[in-house]
Amino acid sequence: MAEQILKQEVKKDIESKEVVETKGVAENSTDKIEDVKKVEKSPVKEKTEEIKVKKPKKEKKDRVAILNIYTTFNNTIMNLTDMSGNSIAKFSGGQSTNQDRLKANPTVAMFISQKIAEEARDNGITGFYVKIRARTGQANPGPGTHAAIKSLTRAGFRILSIMDTTRMARGGPKKKGGRRGRRV
Repeated sequence: MAEQILKQEVKKDIESKEVVETKGVAENSTDKIEDVKKVEKSPVKEKTEEIKVKKPKKEKKDRVAILNIYTTFNNTIMNLTDMSGNSIAKFSGGQSTNQDRLKANPTVAMFISQKIAEEARDNGITGFYVKIRARTGQANPGPGTHAAIKSLTRAGFRILSIMDTTRMARGGPKKKGGRRGRRV
């Protein structure tokens, strides 16, 4: 009888306040009485929103290589190697042009660097350590150096460092021209 009265009161509360029932059992000494807990609902209907959890993107590891540029006033040679020194690609001015006088040209150096860039992309390389070398004893590298590096940066590669590895003679062997020098 007491249970029926409790249920009727709960039904009245549900109709008036939008109450959600959760039933639990409480034990008395003789009878088991259902204990009804009342939880009020908010007047606005709840929306079920799906929260999309974005997985953290894996950071791309920068794969770095060494680019050796040998430039003289007659030719430009570029050699792309991995960090251990194994050659990946090698191109020279003679592969881009048939005319000997144009092998050291900055335009031809740009074409060579574009070929190097294609090979680097195929191997997943994103950055370069550039080593520039001129002919032994020369103060300045050839004309293709600056154009080649500029072309690589435009292609989207990071230049991490530029190092001049030109060899300088310290004393060294006797220069050509004889004792009295070159006679004009």
